[in-house]
Amino acid sequence: MKFFLLCLASASCFISCKKNESSSDGPKVNFIFKFDSTQVRLNGQGNPAAVAAGHKGQSPRFNTMSAHYLELTGNALTLPGAGQVLYKAPEVTTGGSNAIDFSRAKFAGNNQVFLSVPLNDLAAGTYNYLRVSLAYQNYDVKMRITAAAQTFLLDATVASFIGFNTYINNYKIKDSTVIENANKLQGYWAFETSLAGVGGFVTKGQAPPDATTVPNPIFATSPVPAGSCLVTGMFASPLIVTGTETSDINIIVSLSTNKSFEWIDADGNSTYDPQDGDQVVDMGIRGMIPVKQ
Repeated sequence: MKFFLLCLASASCFISCKKNESSSDGPKVNFIFKFDSTQVRLNGQGNPAAVAAGHKGQSPRFNTMSAHYLELTGNALTLPGAGQVLYKAPEVTTGGSNAIDFSRAKFAGNNQVFLSVPLNDLAAGTYNYLRVSLAYQNYDVKMRITAAAQTFLLDATVASFIGFNTYINNYKIKDSTVIENANKLQGYWAFETSLAGVGGFVTKGQAPPDATTVPNPIFATSPVPAGSCLVTGMFASPLIVTGTETSDINIIVSLSTNKSFEWIDADGNSTYDPQDGDQVVDMGIRGMIPVKQ
């Protein structure tokens, strides 16, 4: 199973979390998630891509998302971690190896602010690129199942952990809570479905290592660190910080969900039918465009 993911596990990208908790009363730059099912659908090289022959896709309805890392850079030659690193999620070693601490993660839904950073924390300059690494996503898709000799088209909620490694004590998919108390590598996921009178039904899985496609249009000059998957988006108009701003700057982090949930349509009926051999091959995000407002 492939995932279109945004994540980063680079020790060189250190930043104090206290910086992101600044109580400055001055102007801020606000990063706002937007999930757009009409935005261009990209492949791993950042080029437009249609759904593969024999596959089908749907555009999920996103509930919430979490990021592990945010960075602004002036040009494509800036190595990851060498730009303005604005956020790095808390990490722990409770589960053994270093991992994102899910219990302290930040979350935001559609058109919600994920991160606010005082503008006086940014060096004056011109920024052309935003790098974002996502750690978790929760969204709804449609699926078809058969039970008691009847066929049902249901909403299913997907919880997908897409960071490099995440320590999970527990998490709620929709109505069901899953307890792990363990590290989970990139690609750990869970589905929750329900039928009236039956209640919640949860299935879990783990994508194999290296089953990650990364939409990165400038990979040659913005390489993905080993063991991670990092996406870069270019501003349509550069973000210019003078240091004399008196009002907030909003950055819309527009994420493509255009047929981002993709499966092999084994039965050829264009609906996702896990009981009939349909196999999910991609989940997640199909590109990013940062827009200054």
